[in-house]
Amino acid sequence: MRNLRIAGIDRLLALFCLGVSVTLTSPAVSAPTVSPTPKVPVLQKPAVPLRFVKPPDLGLDDQLWGVGISGDPLRVTRRDRKALLTAIDHSLRYLQTAQAAEAYRKYPVKGVTRDRVTRSLRRFRQLLLTARSAQQLQAAVQKEFVFYESVGKDGQGTVAFTGYFEPVHTASRVRSAEFRYPLYRLPSGLKTPHPTRLELEGEDGLQGTKGILRGLELVWLRDRLEAFLIQVQGSARLQLTDGSVMTIGVAGHTNQPYTGIGRELVKDGKLRLEDLNLPNVVQHFEQNPNDLNLYLPRNRRFVFFRDTNGAPATGSLGVPVTADRSIATDKSLMPPGALALITTQLPDLFELPARGRQLKQRSVSRFVLDQDTGGAILGAGRVDIYTGTGKEAGDRAGLINATGQLYYLLLK
Repeated sequence: MRNLRIAGIDRLLALFCLGVSVTLTSPAVSAPTVSPTPKVPVLQKPAVPLRFVKPPDLGLDDQLWGVGISGDPLRVTRRDRKALLTAIDHSLRYLQTAQAAEAYRKYPVKGVTRDRVTRSLRRFRQLLLTARSAQQLQAAVQKEFVFYESVGKDGQGTVAFTGYFEPVHTASRVRSAEFRYPLYRLPSGLKTPHPTRLELEGEDGLQGTKGILRGLELVWLRDRLEAFLIQVQGSARLQLTDGSVMTIGVAGHTNQPYTGIGRELVKDGKLRLEDLNLPNVVQHFEQNPNDLNLYLPRNRRFVFFRDTNGAPATGSLGVPVTADRSIATDKSLMPPGALALITTQLPDLFELPARGRQLKQRSVSRFVLDQDTGGAILGAGRVDIYTGTGKEAGDRAGLINATGQLYYLLLK
């Protein structure tokens, strides 16, 4: 699973800073975006990841009607219901597959079945189309649905949120003096144990063209760190120098451990933990380019790509993910394709006439669909939010770094 995640300098930032790695499926592969997020302890997976709760006043999603923040001089950019309806339709399509039938056959929470999830989505879709306000939708949801809360990373419902997105990069189909750093197709017959990053591409990242990867170059990037971040992200949209556009997704990766280079910089005293974010990591390597030779090989895992022929970013369920309405969770614990509600702090885009667009954190309650997963999205206390394609999406993804709650909605 996974097809997208963090940004080439944004979402990625989160990702490689925290040592997270994700993978989207086709068009964009997933690599969770993790920014300077608080350390999340590694816990054993809970036997029952969800618990029935009766929380007060849940279910208000003011973004569906473009409501601004009371008393704030900025106007929040509107996101309408169309995106949520699209995400619902994608989940309903997935729930009709044999993949879904198998996933729910083994699902550990009593009462959470594929049929019930499907009926819940269809009814919520009807309510979304007929409600005239966020408050009216909330009232209908509280009347007809029950909430199952994730037990979180601590057994008390605490969930760590990060973000991921589909980056857009400039690339070339041919090598040149400007475009020197390749992304590779999947080789056949890699010997086990799989080689490390250092063994495949060398300390400087340029030796792959002389070894077993020779002739497997898919595209060439102008910046080594950018090429590395695409591997972390797992997918990308490429604006090629010949004027065409290519989308790529993960074709496979070596069976080697993933190590976040941001965390390595902190460990070596090159960055403070409180300063760990993608912009600061990028700035460090811009000011200390020789450190790339030292730190990039520490991530021993190597990712291979394929041309996805313009396909939209797709999650682990095999359906497209929708900006701000799709999340990634641990699919061994959470119900795939299900309707969920998240409550947390997220960066939102505001308009200020005198200053233009700005990102500002605010408390949100948002309906989402659980449609993806990721290599670093493990346990009941992790959620990765897909923010879309391009720089703006990456800027927002890289700033997602908060705790909150995760609820699943099912018809009574």
